[in-house]
Amino acid sequence: MILLMILLSLVGGALLSIQAAINGRLGSAVGTFRSAFLTFAIGALITALLIVFFEPKQTVTLLDVPKWQLLGALFGVPYVAIMAFAVPRIGSAVATVAVITGQIAMSLMIDSFGWLGNAQIPFSGSRGLAVLCLVLALWFIWTSNTTKESEAD
Repeated sequence: MILLMILLSLVGGALLSIQAAINGRLGSAVGTFRSAFLTFAIGALITALLIVFFEPKQTVTLLDVPKWQLLGALFGVPYVAIMAFAVPRIGSAVATVAVITGQIAMSLMIDSFGWLGNAQIPFSGSRGLAVLCLVLALWFIWTSNTTKESEAD
């Protein structure tokens, strides 16, 4: 089951990169916020259909949960808008690795301190090394972009 969840997460990450590249092109053509709006409008429609046809009945409704848990919905908007704006300017790879680096850094803080009701998982040297590797990956990918740009000049 763990392997399946990891594979599904890898597919989800790949789909986000494809979405960022497509939204970057669309954002350049019609505007960043129109691109983000389309993403959320179609996403809301598909999610509504999934709820109607596949979601089992829940005993708790959205009105019953602690209100801070509803804030998670707000964090998708900046992500989609930022990616639609950034990808045409810095490329899919740099933007994606930067997002992943930010995700990992924040995830480690959430784990380390047990924020937002999550289990507390202590920070370790291997976790720190993982972040360092991501920062290095970001630097290498970014500098390979700037090398190509300077060769073209």
